[in-house]
Amino acid sequence: MAKREVDIVIISDVHLGTYGCHAKELLKYLKSIKPKMLILNGDIIDIWQFSKSYWPEAHMKVVRRILKFVTEGIPVYYLTGNHDEMLRKFTDFNLGTFQLLDKIVLNIDGKKAWIFHGDVFDVTMQHSKWLAKLGAVGYDTLILINSFTNWLLTALGREKMSFSQKIKAKFKDAVKFINQFEQTAADLAVEKAYTYVICGHIHHAEIREIQSTEQTGSVLYLNSGDWVESLTSLEYHNKEWKVFQYQANDFKQDNDEDDVSDAEDLDAKLDVRSLLERFKQEAH
Repeated sequence: MAKREVDIVIISDVHLGTYGCHAKELLKYLKSIKPKMLILNGDIIDIWQFSKSYWPEAHMKVVRRILKFVTEGIPVYYLTGNHDEMLRKFTDFNLGTFQLLDKIVLNIDGKKAWIFHGDVFDVTMQHSKWLAKLGAVGYDTLILINSFTNWLLTALGREKMSFSQKIKAKFKDAVKFINQFEQTAADLAVEKAYTYVICGHIHHAEIREIQSTEQTGSVLYLNSGDWVESLTSLEYHNKEWKVFQYQANDFKQDNDEDDVSDAEDLDAKLDVRSLLERFKQEAH
């Protein structure tokens, strides 16, 4: 499979280290592209829920694939989110083409793009972090049950379903939260005279022009979605943005080239486990 050339790829909310993470699908996607820039917009590794007993081989391969981009000289920006907030103590760390930041402003074809995870807009995160963490555990459990249900539905030849999306659709408060999140991001971006504002956090992929509340201007709001349910990313190429959504049928021929980063002894993942466990302990 020939690799697709993409100017910029933005992914967020991968949640490596949790049962809901679709690491195998993400790995196939990452193998299929040749980006000029990769932006990891928060919650890539879920240090909140990290457990040394659960760090599958596929999760380690995703990390290695990202590092491979770095060794190839591709700029990789890791912007911290709430589930990997422990990394914020290392903000501004850089190694080669890799940079760890909380937010970034990029000049994209003469237009300013403001990129950050978005948890700063989440009232629960600011005032009741313990409640947010409890909710994250409940969400991961729901995803695990949903995965088993979808396995049964697939075996019966029926369509898969998303529990959390059905719940969100039925609760007006969830829809209201998403709308308020998007409007808040747009208002601040218009105030700062940015052309694009790009977030993650709410697991809802989107590209749409939003007018500011004060009607003083508009901004193109973009959200990269997640790799737990929607399996989406943002791609910028030939001066156009689009939401990429993973479809299994498009990846039946796995781009499984002879890759040293995948073939290495995966026992080395134990070092990563120890490092993440240390981050988690230091946070308490």
